[in-house]
Amino acid sequence: MHLLNIEAFLVAITLLTITPGIDTVLVIKNSSRSGGVDGVVTSFGICMGLFVHATLSAVGISAILLQSVELFTVIKWLGAAYLIWLGLGGLKLAFKGQHGIAMNDVASRSVKVSRSLREGFLSNVLNPKTAVFYLAFLPQFINPDYSPFLQAITMAGIHFVIAMAWQSCLAGTVSSAKRFFASSTALRWMDGVTGSVLIFLGSKLILNDQYK
Repeated sequence: MHLLNIEAFLVAITLLTITPGIDTVLVIKNSSRSGGVDGVVTSFGICMGLFVHATLSAVGISAILLQSVELFTVIKWLGAAYLIWLGLGGLKLAFKGQHGIAMNDVASRSVKVSRSLREGFLSNVLNPKTAVFYLAFLPQFINPDYSPFLQAITMAGIHFVIAMAWQSCLAGTVSSAKRFFASSTALRWMDGVTGSVLIFLGSKLILNDQYK
């Protein structure tokens, strides 16, 4: 491994991972929706998105996006709109009380797994903060004497492992709590809270962009 300051990278990326944010909210939301598997698959989708950002950072496309105000603004709004859409879906479930747990329904669970994977992946890929973070963060640890692409993918792989471990534990905790407090009221409360937080995060992205 040719990365520079690998110890500093591990500390920084671990702190980033355990800091509550959009990824945490989405994993909690989907784990409360239909169990730990849903949350773990959501986490897998989120973590797969890391490789997209690492690749873009390595080849310099993220730098182009950062310099192009119009294109970068479009990406920010797409990401914000997607978060708001997810949040509205959570609020809809909260008001209607339709949670569709059906843990033993294999066909239903398969559909939810596919949806969770897509939600996690798109949430991460469309998050401009992740793109900017990778653009600013990864170069600090890349050794210019070796392939930037391989080093960026390696760092994304490390981030993948740490994030999967943390978010899977989070999904299991939420799932266990849900089964323990098996209550329609509690589930509707969770959908309402996480949905509201997603809408808040998406709105904040838009407002921050407007008042720069």
